Amino acid sequence: MKVISGSLKGRNIIGFNIEGTRPTMDRVKESVFASIQDYLKGSIVLDLFAGSGNLGIECISNYAKFVYFNDKNIESVKVIKKNLSNFNISNAKVLNLDYVKCLNTIDTKFDLIFLDPPYKMKVISNILDIIIKKDLLTKNGLVICESESDIIYNNYDLYKFKNYGSKKVYILRRMYEDK
Repeated sequence: MKVISGSLKGRNIIGFNIEGTRPTMDRVKESVFASIQDYLKGSIVLDLFAGSGNLGIECISNYAKFVYFNDKNIESVKVIKKNLSNFNISNAKVLNLDYVKCLNTIDTKFDLIFLDPPYKMKVISNILDIIIKKDLLTKNGLVICESESDIIYNNYDLYKFKNYGSKKVYILRRMYEDK
């Protein structure tokens, strides 16, 4: 795995083979980051199921202000910390929490939230509801979801959608009522 754009472009990211993780394919990552490019600079980011830290590191490479990396798997957390150290990245925090505990612990509003849980978990719709209840998304923030199946995204507008074989990527924006 490599960083595909920004200040760290071309640098290797370790951890593509962590048991229980499924790294985002390069072509999917390129497409997603092309779609959210205008939202990256100065953003506060949450990568809730961070794995190797691939997506969050790509955000930092593209001038995100700060990234929260979370993964329940302690091996993933070790790899993320190693990657951050290798890249001399300090504008990040690594958490080792269950996703619900993470969402209930963090008291920050995010510009970008990445949701790429293990497909068998089928928790994205529940997480989207928690994000709304906890008011974790800035007014123009986006939630980027990767799933094998369709997701229910009440209270969100579909900003972009792409199908990559068995993978589906939803980029969602919180729906606000006009007053």
